[in-house]
Amino acid sequence: MKKAVVVGAGIAGIASAIRLQNKGYEVQVLEKNAYPGGKLTELKGNGFRFDAGPSLFTMPNLVTELFEISGKKSSDYFNYDRLETLCNYFYEDGTRISANANINIFAEEIEKKTNDSADKVIKHLKKSEFIHKATEEQFLNKSLHKINSFLSFSTVTSILKLPFLNIFSSMNKVNEKAFIDSKTIRLFNRYATYNGSNPYKAPGILNIIPHLEFGLGAYLPKGGMHQITNSLVKLAKEIGVEFHFNQEVTAIETNHNLAKKVITKNSNYNADVIVCNADIHTVYEKLIPSAKKLAKVDQQERSSSALIFYWGIDKEFAELDVHNILFTEDYKTEFDHLFDSKTIYEDPTVYINITSKHIKEDAPEGKENWFVMINVPSVYKQDWDTMIAKARKNILTKVSRILGENIEKFIEFEEILTPQLIQDKTNSYKGSLYGTSSNNRFSAFFRHKNFSSQYKNLYFCGGSVHPGGGIPLALSSAKIIDTLIK
Repeated sequence: MKKAVVVGAGIAGIASAIRLQNKGYEVQVLEKNAYPGGKLTELKGNGFRFDAGPSLFTMPNLVTELFEISGKKSSDYFNYDRLETLCNYFYEDGTRISANANINIFAEEIEKKTNDSADKVIKHLKKSEFIHKATEEQFLNKSLHKINSFLSFSTVTSILKLPFLNIFSSMNKVNEKAFIDSKTIRLFNRYATYNGSNPYKAPGILNIIPHLEFGLGAYLPKGGMHQITNSLVKLAKEIGVEFHFNQEVTAIETNHNLAKKVITKNSNYNADVIVCNADIHTVYEKLIPSAKKLAKVDQQERSSSALIFYWGIDKEFAELDVHNILFTEDYKTEFDHLFDSKTIYEDPTVYINITSKHIKEDAPEGKENWFVMINVPSVYKQDWDTMIAKARKNILTKVSRILGENIEKFIEFEEILTPQLIQDKTNSYKGSLYGTSSNNRFSAFFRHKNFSSQYKNLYFCGGSVHPGGGIPLALSSAKIIDTLIK
């Protein structure tokens, strides 16, 4: 059998391993940590369980099809529930908007709580659906760097629709044209953060993202997001994939136009095919320093990172749901701090994820597991100790003010994930969550391709390459590789 080595057991690496094993390769996955999943892991303490990384699950078909191509019934391994409430939104003036998964109910809620009409909301979400249908086949399921990807009727159709996809306006400008109330505009602008971008610079085509929730649905896996990792690793092992943990890759050995061997601190692995599920900067900087480094990769702006507090809360809050957003009043200034000043705004938008709302085992009775996150800049030369301490204080002040309770007195467990830790644990360059940002109208074309031009058997998957970051796009990168490898 031909041998394939996957560098990194993030979600895209696991998916690539499953696909390669099904192609007839003998697959080995090398992971520097003692556990799989990359950012998609979990944390436990004092009776609380937290999903440590991604908290939103959309496009479950990209997970379930991995079981199907392996001849397995996905429900024997992995199950999930569709959320009726997508998110609860809180504003400083006391306004609270509950985003129901039913578009009509959500639109009526917007009309009731803001100065925008239900018709405007429905029209906006229909446009989001149009963008998705126009771009899915070409931009999410194919490589943008192969000529044959453009030799199809669907591609021609997508290109003809470009003028109608808001690619030449910023996301914010599109939303300001669609709505008049700043509350509605902020609600739809925040979807830019799904790939670590700035809605005031990122192209309006990112308005595709609301359709992923309202049109295709938002879900919560039974047992939490970490079950995505657990179920896929179980599947991979059953079909013959071998995992080697605590095996940090130090180099990829090349010979002429082939990548020949993967070298770790403990062993060497020969390979006919190598797939790297690591930040593309790390690959070029540390693993193949002799390769022709693409200058454009490092010239691109990094996506935002995250500062996350895992709080075990000794109280239940009926006004909160699984997903909650507490908005800043000045969204523009917050993003100016993130991407221009590389600092944390004093009044950040706060996201709170509480899986115990649906998964009772995630917290002791009468308590809740709060995953509290704010968007922060990537790692440069900031004074992070001071910034984090100040951010924690500001978050507690904001949440306490909006909920009318002194939140700090309810915290009985706390862990923190910082951009530096994200960088160290997952080899994410500068701690950015999604590789490069999408703060450019042509950012999709500038993302690194899924294959090497220099080494014909070297491929790349994960959030730092095409088509982008987040669980669905990371899984799509593995699917694209599947079409490239024979």
